[in-house]
Order: sequence, then structure tokens, then C-alpha cells
Amino acid sequence: LQKLIHLLRATDDPLIQEQALITLSNSAAFSVNQDIIRNLDGLSIIGGMLSDCVPKVKEKALNALNNLSMNLKNQEEIQVYIMQVCRNVESAPLNSDLQLAGLRLLTNMSVTSDYHHKMINSIPCFLHLLSEGTERTQIQVLKVLVNLSANPAMTTHLLRAQV
Repeated sequence: LQKLIHLLRATDDPLIQEQALITLSNSAAFSVNQDIIRNLDGLSIIGGMLSDCVPKVKEKALNALNNLSMNLKNQEEIQVYIMQVCRNVESAPLNSDLQLAGLRLLTNMSVTSDYHHKMINSIPCFLHLLSEGTERTQIQVLKVLVNLSANPAMTTHLLRAQV
């Protein structure tokens, strides 16, 4: 894991970055590895990949963060990327793998109400995706909206959102 994180930091090659992110994502399926990756500063390295201009690299970074977000301590660090993830979801091609990866991460990050306030500005986008997206996109958006709707503080934002 340490070598993979070092490799991510050291290379600009998108193919190598993709493969390293896939491997880290698969490794993050095991809770012990989630802590190790966090302790090796892997979350900030992976989070930094969200600003990459290569869509596949962003997608793989989102997938890795999604798997890493199953851990509350990791969520505390990942939450700094929520607004950037929302922007990625909004700017990604409709129904793309990149958009779905972002929505999956937002679903995990919205399970508790701790970070709902960071998603308020994206509610109109979520509602647009609900009406325009394919079934896969709609299901992911609904998961986010259901999580947001469980928070009474979000009621006004959800009901006043312009689509």
C-alpha cells in the first residue's frame, strides 16, 4: 500500500495512476487497509486526483474514496472533497461512469447528517439528474436524496430547490 501511494505521488502517467487507484480501491474493501491507507496520507493523495483532467483517473479516485468512506475516521478526512465531488457530478457527462462514481461517494458521505450542508447547492443538480438520467443514475441520485431527506434541517432546501 505504501508503494502504491508513493507511485501515485510520483507519476503523471494516467494509465499507471488508474491501475494504482484500482488496486487501492480493491484493497480498501478490507477495513484494516482503510486505516493503513489513511495513516499513510493516502486519502489526501487520492483526493488530489479529483482535480486531474483525465476523466478515468477522476473516476478511479472516486471509486477508491468511495470504498475508503466506509470508515468514520476516513469520512472526516474525505469530507473536505464533498463540494469538489459535487462539482464533478454536475460537470460530468450525463449518466457517465464518472458521474455515477461521484454519486456513489456522495451516497456514502450522506448516510449521516454530518456533511449534508456541503451538498445543499447541488440539490437542483440532483433533481435534474433524477428527471433526465437513466435508471442507474436515478437510483444513485435517489439514494443521496433519501439520505438528505432523513435530516429535518434539509427539508426547506429540498422543497425550495429550483429545477
